[in-house]
Amino acid sequence: MKNNESLEKIISLEDIDYVHFWGTNDKVLEFVRILFPKLKLIVRSEMLKLIGAEEDIVFFEEKFKSMLFFYEKFGKIDESSIMQIMDNTAEGLAEETSGDVLVHGRNGLLIKARTANQHKMVKACEANDLIFAVGPAGTGKTYTAVALAVRALKNKEIKRIILTRPAVEAGENLGFLPGDLRDKLDPYLQPLYDALRDMIPQQKLLSYWEDNTIEIAPLAFMRGRTLDNAFVILDEAQNATPSQLKMFLTRMGRNAKFIVTGDITQIDLPKNQRSGLPQAIDILKDIEGISIIQLTNKDVIRHKLVTKIINAYENTKNE
Repeated sequence: MKNNESLEKIISLEDIDYVHFWGTNDKVLEFVRILFPKLKLIVRSEMLKLIGAEEDIVFFEEKFKSMLFFYEKFGKIDESSIMQIMDNTAEGLAEETSGDVLVHGRNGLLIKARTANQHKMVKACEANDLIFAVGPAGTGKTYTAVALAVRALKNKEIKRIILTRPAVEAGENLGFLPGDLRDKLDPYLQPLYDALRDMIPQQKLLSYWEDNTIEIAPLAFMRGRTLDNAFVILDEAQNATPSQLKMFLTRMGRNAKFIVTGDITQIDLPKNQRSGLPQAIDILKDIEGISIIQLTNKDVIRHKLVTKIINAYENTKNE
């Protein structure tokens, strides 16, 4: 082949949020074009076409693969990180930036364990396959659990994330709510959606929902399933009955991680039904491979008034 003969190569960007990757007004794309003046780069939606000499294309592919890896890990990429990739120093940057970060979320958000008991959740997840995280509102139980699940997915430790909750809220019945099943469920599952939107670019998150890499469903939908290669979170578990919780826990398949979160002070079940969460913790507390983390008012990371509100209610209860 002659040195001046041009080749074409197409790189698929369908697995990333390519709009976010290229930056506002294609700022990142223009910078990459400057760094590779011998190549013609054509972007069409989720496709990148390269036109140029073979050796230039091969070099570009090597560096671009590192750029994609960096973006997947940190949720963003800019001129500074690209220059370090070009200088082969990005690996050191990754180690320096990571620290205790669980997930590099959207817009540079660093998501990490922020309290002692949240750190215990992280350590427990690394050593055990089933974790109970119990505590009052605002202690970061669900958020930390979702971050651990997203980290496992990004690290390819599991193939899918399943998030579930009992469809019980203040006595309401799904059948009486307006809309289709998705409309009925969304209000119950909103905290899980909010956490995911912090951690995964919107386009990527939509693709995960479409191909069921991330599944959000009511607890009743878990019956009869075996959940392999999955990170599964049962949120608001205080609203699961003993039989429902046993059903859920026995769904665990091969290479699975389960986290059960709940607040036993906020049970919304009808008076004739009891919560299965305290019973499950008592029955399973001494089994190896199961960890129980008790979060407290000291772990509350919402507005400072939330801690005072929780304390006030507890003091009233004890009177």
